Amino acid sequence: MSYTALAQMRARNETLFGPGVGPLPPEKHYDPADRSLKASALRFLHERCEGLRFDEEQTAAEAASGAYRGSSLLPGQIPYAMQMDLDRLCLERELERFIDSGAAEDAYNVYYCYLEMFFGRYGKSKRMVELLSEFESNGSSLLMKHRDHYSHSVYVFALGLALYDSSSAYRAAFRRFYGFGSHSEADRAAACRFLEFWGLTSLFHDIGYPFELPFEQVMSYFEVAGQERGRGSLFLAYRGVDALIALGDGARARFETLYGRRFSNAEELLAASVTAKLGKAYGFTEESILRTIRDKPGRPDSFGYYMDHAYFSAARLYRELESALGAEKLTEMHVDALTAILLHNSLFKFAVSFYKDEEKRKAPLPMDLHPLAWLLMLCDELQCWDRTAYGRNSRTELHPMAADFDFTGGSIRAVYHFDREEQEKIDAYRLRYREWEAGGRQGKAPRLKAYSDMAEKERRFLTDIERIVDTAPVPLAAAVDTRQAERKSKHTYLSQSSFLHLFDFAVALNARYAYEGREKDVDGARLEAEFEALSLEYQLSNLNQAKGFARYLDALDCFYTDRPVDYDLIPAFTEKQTAIFAPMEHERWVREHISMAWQKGDLYETAPLPPALLRQYGDEPAARKALREQLRMHKLTMEGDPAEAEIFAHYAALSEADQGKDYKPFNSMLKLVRKFDGLRIYSLN
Repeated sequence: MSYTALAQMRARNETLFGPGVGPLPPEKHYDPADRSLKASALRFLHERCEGLRFDEEQTAAEAASGAYRGSSLLPGQIPYAMQMDLDRLCLERELERFIDSGAAEDAYNVYYCYLEMFFGRYGKSKRMVELLSEFESNGSSLLMKHRDHYSHSVYVFALGLALYDSSSAYRAAFRRFYGFGSHSEADRAAACRFLEFWGLTSLFHDIGYPFELPFEQVMSYFEVAGQERGRGSLFLAYRGVDALIALGDGARARFETLYGRRFSNAEELLAASVTAKLGKAYGFTEESILRTIRDKPGRPDSFGYYMDHAYFSAARLYRELESALGAEKLTEMHVDALTAILLHNSLFKFAVSFYKDEEKRKAPLPMDLHPLAWLLMLCDELQCWDRTAYGRNSRTELHPMAADFDFTGGSIRAVYHFDREEQEKIDAYRLRYREWEAGGRQGKAPRLKAYSDMAEKERRFLTDIERIVDTAPVPLAAAVDTRQAERKSKHTYLSQSSFLHLFDFAVALNARYAYEGREKDVDGARLEAEFEALSLEYQLSNLNQAKGFARYLDALDCFYTDRPVDYDLIPAFTEKQTAIFAPMEHERWVREHISMAWQKGDLYETAPLPPALLRQYGDEPAARKALREQLRMHKLTMEGDPAEAEIFAHYAALSEADQGKDYKPFNSMLKLVRKFDGLRIYSLN
């Protein structure tokens, strides 16, 4: 049983109320024999991370006091370990949703889960991840070459989980490097530790792009005029980076304890850590790598007139770790995540291994020297599909739209799928390539990025990866194919707003009942504090309700935007409109509860309450609310896999009061988001 706290609560409930009560064991949304990306990543979360974030002190305190310390809809309703199990189930379900859709809005939820679980509170760090997506979508069209890094990072995260699950060689390397044994308990502990620090490495490895994009915008301005990048180019350089790399007094003391020496700033810390891992194998000193690192922000002309976003990703993430977690909680593994990020883009490739230089080239990185860096560089290269192209040249190039992975036997076999509608481009490239071969291979081979790198006989795609990281322990193969594009999975609707609004949407939805009719008087900080008191499951429910809003408006021929447009403003929804979208919201709610292992029933309202529950919660209403959360039972949900028509019929049979729960929140929400975010609803008719 991988969700042990849920099983323990079920055993207690069956003792009190008889067999067949919940919590239900969460279903495995994958075939045990399947070794695809999705199945392998979900298997890792479902089966390898038992006991994730359990706390013996919390459990002991609960036993001593007789009161639970976990939050559900309200604090103290469930055991702390049960909340941790439900948090992990939330991450499993949200990652599944993202892999199915590839949508940036679903990537947002994965980030949200990670920050809530491992940073303590999403609100502390939300601007760090939201800025990357907003910067890319709004500023990248000015560049010559640029593709998405927001959804890309979540795909990289999923690839790493899948490889850890499937590769005994990588698991062994990770356990050896971090001192875990090989018995089952150590294996679970290693998997939990891997999830935390691989998530830190993969999800945030590109958050420095907002520093690289302005640099590239200036370079693109001159490239448009036909000037090649290089000497004579006008370029940006960064000064005042101390704001990012400074170590607070607490951090200096903490790292002196960890490393036995004092560091002046994060650059020195990272240089020392990189040298300790790679210096001997690759023949560089701490002084030399520190000079290279220091030149990154201020001397891009020393690096071919390129700005290295990896430097800023590591520096920005360090700043966030120190402020969000506190210096006293930082460990060597946090520094390992930072050095993996620092190395992944150009530092290792061009200043350590020189992988493109025939004379200076050194061996690819073995996984044993730095498991997190090895995995990041591998997965970063493999993840080249389903990435929105923003740059002007990028939009005309041919990149894979999808990929299928098979991790059987610890190897990686990838098939990258290109849009069948681009067959004319592919045929023209193949003709040019055959002519080049027939002409004695004179000059450079024809290219059609990225198709040619995967399809040509030179196998440039795989060759580059094998020069960067040692793939001998994880054999790698890649092929190409074409198929019809499937664009509906992105759930793209006319309503447009930024990710900065999703959180505020959800906060407003959570406040829908408490402040109905008093929206003008409510304080935004108070709403946010009330929202953050919810468990992750209930926060995500509000977020997913907010994301569903665009779909509901689409069905009404309406849309929302934060920009002034010449359409009729909708101040509130009519009965005719609510009759359309209320059943849709009920369907979302029902499917959400089924996915999160709730069962149908009203036992929490009808069963005689054990005296211990009454004593614990003080009165019968509070005890019954807690019992609902402990049973994970709700009278309004459904069982199995109902069709849309069945759910709509179920909605129609509800009482008027219960139906109102699916549409009344939105009118109150409209007033709140207008007040705090300036969003407006408009009709197309």
